[in-house]
Amino acid sequence: MSSAMTPAEREAFLAQPRVAILAIAEADRGPLAVPVWYLYEPGGAVRIWTAGASRKARLLLLAGRASLVVQNPQPPYEYVSVEGPIARIEPAQFERDLRPLAYRYLAAAAAERYLARLGGPAAGAGDLLVHLTPQHWIARHETIE
Repeated sequence: MSSAMTPAEREAFLAQPRVAILAIAEADRGPLAVPVWYLYEPGGAVRIWTAGASRKARLLLLAGRASLVVQNPQPPYEYVSVEGPIARIEPAQFERDLRPLAYRYLAAAAAERYLARLGGPAAGAGDLLVHLTPQHWIARHETIE
């Protein structure tokens, strides 16, 4: 049985630290679909950190919009898919963007090791923070009885 999430449920679900799949249109190919870490607070934009010289960054600049899907792979199955415009792309900042992202997905000690491997405060030079505005939502609970 499937049922739609309420707006509050879908935003709370998206705010949880889950690995997402980001999909971006690409001419003459299928869309690029890649796993990403992201930052999200209910009512705001989805923020994604990416290398500035990456294919992902190039396609986001060209397409101007993207889709992001997160799921719970365990029962009860749930997923949220958002699609919308790229509202802003700006240089990523270590303390403002990279540190909170690492701490969202990793325990403190692991986050610090990860950030150190990236190069510490010098990390992220040339990287971008992408702001995707959720415009269209699909959010469902899937229960199997």
